[in-house]
Amino acid sequence: MNTKFHVKSGDEVQVIAGAHKGRQGKILQILTKSDRVVVEGVNMIKKSTRPTQTNPQGGFEEREGSIHVSNVKKVEAKSKAPKKKAAAKKAAKKNE
Repeated sequence: MNTKFHVKSGDEVQVIAGAHKGRQGKILQILTKSDRVVVEGVNMIKKSTRPTQTNPQGGFEEREGSIHVSNVKKVEAKSKAPKKKAAAKKAAKKNE
């Protein structure tokens, strides 16, 4: 299992594949053992909660599910557009 990812917790990312393609959000958590990330506002699931003293009713809560790290792409903070490696390589080659 690879523990080095192209994104880290707190990065702004865009989903590039799957049912939530095109949505953007901040990475809340990285699950290294399963190569997955939890992105804010993406892949919302309903989780049942048991009754407790603080929540005597119990019920359902909506929370973010995880998606595979290969399905996200880092977004540049300035332009809010996905980062493109190929364009950066071409620009570096031109300047040589």
